[in-house]
This record gives sequence, structure tokens and C-alpha cells, in this order.
Amino acid sequence: MPTMTSIPISKQGYKKLEEELARLKSERPAIIQAIKEAREEGDLRENAGYDAARERQGMAEARIKYIESRMALYQVVDLDTLGGEKVVFGSTVEVEDVDSGESRTYTILGPDEADPAKGSISFLSPVGQALLGREEGDEVTVDIPRGRVTYEIVDISFQGSGVLG
Repeated sequence: MPTMTSIPISKQGYKKLEEELARLKSERPAIIQAIKEAREEGDLRENAGYDAARERQGMAEARIKYIESRMALYQVVDLDTLGGEKVVFGSTVEVEDVDSGESRTYTILGPDEADPAKGSISFLSPVGQALLGREEGDEVTVDIPRGRVTYEIVDISFQGSGVLG
């Protein structure tokens, strides 16, 4: 996949990542202290506390590095300023499965803030890609894990800051 020069993210999603980054950085001294205390207990080969603290440190540092590397790439989008007739980043789209009649609502967001369980999907996902640039009444056919599905776009709205709760 080609590298992107910028990644769209909502103001709210960016703020959440900033808060996570600050929290992770604030936990560093406690993790270092836990490693120091475990090290003082002696033999490191059979010291589960030391191993757990080192693993926690590794995971925290990896996440910090990831978030920091992404921050420079983000193009922050104010969802309150969006509108129009076409599906774009930040749109909330109601679709109906043409075969089953089942209705779904998706908010199109960036890969670092999408949460399918909460109804937001990445614009890079197959469904997100299929919906972008489309209008109400359009039908899109997309391959999803359970098979090929055809959706009709029933409604496109722009809910602004209420999207992410």
C-alpha cells in the first residue's frame, strides 16, 4: 500500500489520541519503578514481576512511538463544518442491504479512530471505499467477510461532534 502524506482524523479522534499519548507518557515513571523494584528482588530469570513490567514497558513505548509517528501525518477535520450531497470523510451514511432489507448506519472516519462496534468504519475499509463519493439512491456492491453484499444508500448526514460520543 502506498504511503500517505496525510491521514484524515476528526478533531475528537485527534484529541483522544493526544490524551492517550499523555496518559502513556505519565505512566512511564511507574513502569520504570516497577522494573527497578523487580530487579532488586534478585534473580531475573524467574522473576515474573520483572518480565511483566518489561513487557508493559515495551507495549507502552511501542504505542507511544506509533502515536507520535502518526501525529505528524494527521489532517484534522472539523466534522461540524462538513456537508453536501456525497459521502465523504465524516459522513454518517444509512444503507440498506438490497437482499435482506437490513438497515445499517456507518460513520466514515480514519483508520485510527474507526470502531465498527460503535458504528464507525475506516474510509480505507472495503465498505468505506465503496461508499466514498456516492450519493443517496446509489447502490454499491462490496465484498465483506460474510460474502458479497449490495447496499443502497438511503441517507447521508453530517452529525458533527455528536458522532464520537
